[in-house]
Amino acid sequence: MIELVKNTKIDFMGLKRYAFPFSAVLLLLGIVGTVQIYRGQANLGIDLAGGTSIQLKFQKPFSMDEIRSILAKSGHSESTLQEVSGENILLLKLGTLGRQEEKMVAEPVVNLLRRSLPGNPFVVESVSEIGPAIGHKLRQDAALALLVSALAIIIYLAWRFEFKFGVAAALATFHDIFILVGIFWALGIEMDLLFITALLTVGGYSLTDTVVVFDRIRENIRLRKKGTFSEVINLSVNEVLSRTIITSLTTFVAVVSLIVFGGIVLRDFALALAMGIVIGTYSSIFVASPVVALWRGEKMTEVKR
Repeated sequence: MIELVKNTKIDFMGLKRYAFPFSAVLLLLGIVGTVQIYRGQANLGIDLAGGTSIQLKFQKPFSMDEIRSILAKSGHSESTLQEVSGENILLLKLGTLGRQEEKMVAEPVVNLLRRSLPGNPFVVESVSEIGPAIGHKLRQDAALALLVSALAIIIYLAWRFEFKFGVAAALATFHDIFILVGIFWALGIEMDLLFITALLTVGGYSLTDTVVVFDRIRENIRLRKKGTFSEVINLSVNEVLSRTIITSLTTFVAVVSLIVFGGIVLRDFALALAMGIVIGTYSSIFVASPVVALWRGEKMTEVKR
């Protein structure tokens, strides 16, 4: 493999005194964001909150203020409007009126806009209508999927390495997920099922990077009978550093191309992946291995094969 960096001797374990407080602050943000999502105080997409999403393609440029006024007069003053600049596309999102409200409103709203804007015809490109009960069920299923994936990580790595390695990898994975949730919540970016998909993808990416480091740690413990566990971690991370950088960069470039060329539907999904690549790379170096060292101690007991 091409080596971007060679023979590095960075004291990654020494840097944990900076990495741990940094992670703690971001984790706190993630926990607050998760609680707010559970309370419904977040920018949840139609998939998770229920409601109606309509995408319209106009023939000519339109006025957001005019459309907002039309909707307000019809009782949809709290609707969310988003314009795709230069493409005459309008994304219209209407929340449900109440938790038990199941009435779908796409057709009446479309007809209202057709009557109110006769000089600017449009076509309906997509419509998504989800009741609040379904949205609530999808939120529960998403949380269950994340918990099951964490349990699977622990079982797999406990079998492949040790139980402590499995727990450390699961903690690092949840570290990445919570931080990503916190950032999206703080920035007010919409969270939908594509975002949940991105979370699971980021978790898998982070786990893969962590397993590579753990494999090298296990091999170095077998080859080096002297020294401390922290020294082996530093050696191992430095040895795989070039591979980590190359993998992260190539994946990051691919995801950035989705952000630029993927269109508005994939933009937030790709943004979550891009952030997740950075966070996952960071956690595999500064979170997973140090947690194992703190729990396992400095003794050079061999990891089972």
